[in-house]
Amino acid sequence: MTQIVIGVVLLVAGVFAVIGSLGLVRMQDVLIRMHSSSKIGTLSTGLSVLAAVIWFADVAVSVRGGLIVLFLLLTAPIASHMIGRAAVATGVPLWTGRDGTDELSAD
Repeated sequence: MTQIVIGVVLLVAGVFAVIGSLGLVRMQDVLIRMHSSSKIGTLSTGLSVLAAVIWFADVAVSVRGGLIVLFLLLTAPIASHMIGRAAVATGVPLWTGRDGTDELSAD
């Protein structure tokens, strides 16, 4: 039964990783791509760590897995924010949207 649960969790992690990679290819500009990759990357990595925690079923592995997930949840949003700020500050061309307006250029 444990192997089935681990298989399902890893399968879901793989599906989210594929969705994140498709987001990197299909999205319009750096900010939208960064959002896709950071959110889905954190989710798929967290699910992979969860599968490892279930497989080993040890307190030490559970603590390390929890710390890994906590580290990801604390650092991924900050890193994405800083990359987005750097992209806007350096003048990377952004997607203007369907109506052709750029909300950031008005500031």
